[in-house]
Amino acid sequence: MKVSPYTTGRFGSFLSAKSQAFSDLIYQCQIRSGYVDAGYEILRQGEKLEYLYVVPGGRVSMSIVAANGRRFQLGEANCDDHIFGEMEYFTQTPCQWTVTADEHLQMDTICLTKLTQALHQHPEMMFFFAAALAEDYQDSLDIYTNRLLHPITYNIAYDLLMQKTTTAALGGFDRVNREAERFGTSGRVYRRAVKELLDKGLVEKSAQGLVIADEKKLIEFLENDE
Repeated sequence: MKVSPYTTGRFGSFLSAKSQAFSDLIYQCQIRSGYVDAGYEILRQGEKLEYLYVVPGGRVSMSIVAANGRRFQLGEANCDDHIFGEMEYFTQTPCQWTVTADEHLQMDTICLTKLTQALHQHPEMMFFFAAALAEDYQDSLDIYTNRLLHPITYNIAYDLLMQKTTTAALGGFDRVNREAERFGTSGRVYRRAVKELLDKGLVEKSAQGLVIADEKKLIEFLENDE
């Protein structure tokens, strides 16, 4: 979630009106601010949540490792006052995801005890967490459902279309193995799926990575997927 509220949803007007108050509440609970280098793990899967963190700007990636050692990459996010650890804060469970800084960035640390006291005093601010967690849940479920129910060729094509036609919150990677993990598969399987899309004339390689070669054909491919 972000410190600034989503503009959509049932409580959009209320959140917009209280946006500055929520930001003030969060930063009243700040205990320090500093910079971390690329590769620093802001949250680590399986560890107890000690603080909430706000990242004003910069790129981070989120991943989870299964018991069999396979890694799933959720993607890379360009932060804009993003908050990390809010889910574990409410559930009091160990961190579900590892959140890694992908570049040198600022990280603001929020005290959980101070935040809890502030929310007790201003319970209406819970609307910010509730609305953001609901939006993030739906976005994440959409990703997981596509990964589970569609073949990898569909998911790669669909992801490229979403990146082009929407303001997608999560982007891809420029390394094949990390990109393969974003689709829950191995580098070998990912390369084979990309070759199939290339052979069909749906995508092409560019200096920026894969791009859509024929959007109309790609949409038809997605609509005809079985």
